[in-house]
Amino acid sequence: MDFDLSDDQRLLTDSVTRLLADQYSFEARKGYVKEARGWSAALWSQFAELGLLGLPFAEEYGGFGGGPVDTMLVMEQFGRALVLEPYVATVVLAGTAIRLAGNADQKQALLPKIAEGGLKLAFAHGERQARYDLTDVMTTATRDGKGWVLDGAKAVVTHGDCAERLVVSARTGGERDDAAGITLFLVDAGAPGVARRGYAVRDEQRAADIALSNVWVADTDVLGEVGAGFPVIERVVEAGIAATAAESVGAMAAMNDLTLEYSRTREQFGKAIGSYQVVQHRLADMFMAMEQGRSMAMLATMSVNEPDPVERARNIAMAKVGVGQAGRYVSQSAVQMHGGIGMTEEYAVGHYFRRCMVIERLFGDPAYWLARLAEDVG
Repeated sequence: MDFDLSDDQRLLTDSVTRLLADQYSFEARKGYVKEARGWSAALWSQFAELGLLGLPFAEEYGGFGGGPVDTMLVMEQFGRALVLEPYVATVVLAGTAIRLAGNADQKQALLPKIAEGGLKLAFAHGERQARYDLTDVMTTATRDGKGWVLDGAKAVVTHGDCAERLVVSARTGGERDDAAGITLFLVDAGAPGVARRGYAVRDEQRAADIALSNVWVADTDVLGEVGAGFPVIERVVEAGIAATAAESVGAMAAMNDLTLEYSRTREQFGKAIGSYQVVQHRLADMFMAMEQGRSMAMLATMSVNEPDPVERARNIAMAKVGVGQAGRYVSQSAVQMHGGIGMTEEYAVGHYFRRCMVIERLFGDPAYWLARLAEDVG
């Protein structure tokens, strides 16, 4: 298999790397966190100008027709810089739902706006009682004339506080844990009956809890087939796992660089700590763990468009476990190697640690996915 990048992909990587090097230093990021939205609107516009917001969408909808590898390249650089903007929520999660399930009118209305930076979305699926079970949906949608009435609640919706529209899952049939009977809806975040509570999560990203009370949605805002939303939800989550796996690899690379540099400058007993063999061994182990994580992130990326759902699910599960384990080892080792300074707010390594720990639990922690793999083997 050829893992070499095309000229366009090299150009994409170089462009994103230069932009983040110029605009996303650790000190600049601290300023973005303090902005009203918790991220930089100016950077979001620059992402649009660079074509990043339309990267995975077809050219007819204002995009660039990129694939999962292009998203992987962008997300790895975002991981290195600890990017705060709602790229995963808007482009990867909600964008994938629209791209896979939207009709021609919905795509024409929404995707160009996303690409130009004028529309932010969030994928509102997870519920408090469900934990990681994608089929556990208690939010309901009831027929009402030429539309539907939604009632329920969604928890920890990534960047749900800034989205203008929400992709919401609701049960239109079946029992609580049935895969059948789940439908996706496009909901205006400012519609009557929608209440949002936004907050910062542990890694300084933003999220929201969303309550839906008697929210009316027209038939034209049903995304895909009624009652057949679950396969789309699975694909959206798989795309999210692949994207955040690449982000975690970028964060691991940054932690390795920081730890290597620290080992060259920090002295103990009159010598740089990097001169001690035990430290060199730990640095080598961190590097190997990162490369193992990179291999698993590439597996997830190459599996996103796998037509066999069983094979795709198995590969995504293995990647989620592998990247989670690698991220935890590299993160814990980086903080340990830095000592006390590694836990301070003023130093970057602790922020990378927290982001990797959040990614480890997004869409299910390694224990959950190991159990899924064990069930498949059984």
